[in-house]
Amino acid sequence: MLAADPKPAPKPATKPAAAKSGSFDARDPAALIAVLAEMEAKAEVVRTEEDSVFLNVTTPAFGFGVQFAGCDKAGKACQGMAFSTAAEKRSANLAQMNDFNQTSINCKAFVDKGGKAHIAYSALLSGRDGKEELRTHVVAWQGCLGAFGEFLRDPAGFLAKAP
Repeated sequence: MLAADPKPAPKPATKPAAAKSGSFDARDPAALIAVLAEMEAKAEVVRTEEDSVFLNVTTPAFGFGVQFAGCDKAGKACQGMAFSTAAEKRSANLAQMNDFNQTSINCKAFVDKGGKAHIAYSALLSGRDGKEELRTHVVAWQGCLGAFGEFLRDPAGFLAKAP
């Protein structure tokens, strides 16, 4: 018969709270700010609302906004984000804007009440998303900007070449 071990079993090792809070979370607007900084862009929080955080982003070439939505009370654990910007000039009519939307799964163009053309890209976020997923979203957004710029320079020509 074996004697009982008088020592309690050791507790499993846990990470200290500081290490846990420092981990990368793509649902936190600060994570996108850090990724954009690595890509030579500057982003800052410009306002928060009940469940949204709004960023203003500047790059060497252009500026745009990002809205994080479905966030917790601390402005973290957001469920999605949307990149958007407006064009200085509107060179496409509404039918052409609609046709542009039919050429892209990810990029959506619209005209606001003031008549300005906008482009937007949105994505759902998960707690499993890492830095590479955020980079992928930024690259997809850059693709939207490029396509929209090409479209606005020559709407008829762009649409004639579109699939």
